[in-house]
Amino acid sequence: MSFIKTFLDRKIVTKDVGEETYINWREALSYAAGRGAQGMTTSMTASKYVNYFITNVLHIEMAHASRIRLFCGIFDAVNDPMMGVLVDKTRTKYGKMRPYIKFAPYFVAFFILLFFIGGGTLPYGMKLALTVFAFVGLDVTHTAFDVPMGALAFSMTPNGTERTKLYGVAAIGRMILGAIPTGLVAFAAWLPYFKEHLDKAYLTAAVASAAFVILLTRFTFRNTRERLEHHEETPGLKECLKLLVSNRPLFMLFLGNVVFILIKIPEQVSFYFAYDSLYAPKLNGFLDIAKAPGSVLAALIVPTIVEKLGKKADSRRFYQACCVAGALINGVFALGAFPGVMNKPADQPVSVMTGVLVVVFTLLSTIPLEFKNLMQKEMEAETVDYVEYHSGKRVEGTMLSIMSFTGKLEGTMSSALALWVLGLTKYVEHGDDKISIVQNPQTRWALFLMTTVAPVLGYLLMLIPIHFYNITGKSHHEMMEAILERRNMRMSDEASAQTPDAGDSNP
Repeated sequence: MSFIKTFLDRKIVTKDVGEETYINWREALSYAAGRGAQGMTTSMTASKYVNYFITNVLHIEMAHASRIRLFCGIFDAVNDPMMGVLVDKTRTKYGKMRPYIKFAPYFVAFFILLFFIGGGTLPYGMKLALTVFAFVGLDVTHTAFDVPMGALAFSMTPNGTERTKLYGVAAIGRMILGAIPTGLVAFAAWLPYFKEHLDKAYLTAAVASAAFVILLTRFTFRNTRERLEHHEETPGLKECLKLLVSNRPLFMLFLGNVVFILIKIPEQVSFYFAYDSLYAPKLNGFLDIAKAPGSVLAALIVPTIVEKLGKKADSRRFYQACCVAGALINGVFALGAFPGVMNKPADQPVSVMTGVLVVVFTLLSTIPLEFKNLMQKEMEAETVDYVEYHSGKRVEGTMLSIMSFTGKLEGTMSSALALWVLGLTKYVEHGDDKISIVQNPQTRWALFLMTTVAPVLGYLLMLIPIHFYNITGKSHHEMMEAILERRNMRMSDEASAQTPDAGDSNP
């Protein structure tokens, strides 16, 4: 036990990186537990699984499903900036973010259960109403948990190297725990009972997510600290939205996220791709497993590189390298998979060789994606430092919510676009036997292009705004030195103001 305690009390960054470090392993793992809980709910509600659930389990028409994802998603995205401002104005004995992490998970658990109960036997109109109500409720409550959870990392430490390592640890937690509920759905085709009762697989996964989101966030609330100071005066929503234009690096990340919609599309159609293009639903679980190494490698390698480079680390160049690698891998994927996927009979599964090829390229394409995603977390934190450097105000919640806003728009627009394209090509939903439907050539072509070619275009277009991202490794360290010096001067002035002069003392 003493060994475990010694480990938990040890700092996650022990190397001298030129700045003070703060976070120990107890705090990092507790934060990772909360991010894991976040991953469990997000993976069930913001990915391909919810699309397939709406169209092929609830049997809601594709056009209605597309509108539900679009309008509920836009509503969810608009919530984020408002939640961010609310977080930045919160002042409690627990801090700004931690109160929401304590209470919001209970409401998230309720609505995720309500959503996946589904009401499949209800009349169509009532089923639509229940789906929209549960989706909106889940969006609102998840935002109240998601924004503070993400912003908390910005406040736990000002050290960029330490933050990157914290993101890496959290990414592993998110990947492992997030795979628990989705793994059940992904491998439903292999399980005798769930193969014929996919709705029960979804509900079981939802119950697991609801339980864990309450349990795991207790560790985050109890063991993390908000260390960075916050002023009583914080910008309002209107002022913060102006930051999107005036804060150049934030605006470049925003534009990159807009283009990222194209890269998100393969995730939204992955379930359909396995069922209807590969005609091999059992491959779906392996496609999900193939995505895991990318998260693990990013969590292990990216912080190591950043820690080794120290002040020479440059997040923009790293981001650009990931985009180039992603475009190349997906381009080769399109060329290599085309013969085996598109030249086979529509009612026959792909060959074993083609299946292996698809799984391998899914694995490879996830690596630059996860490397980019992890580095972008540090870039988002850099934009918070950028605002403090220029304005003297620190607004983690608002800045995180702006990025969360764009991230949710990515998921919303990519999902709605994917469903709209499938509806346009006359996609036919599956019956109870799940695999008897054979899609027309237009649908199969759409699935192939959305899976392979769309991300190539996305990565190439993302290089344009990131070229104008104007925070380098050197300039960020200079900003932090100026910020810390300003804070120290303020603390010194406040201490002097509170200390009475000797001459004013009563005899």
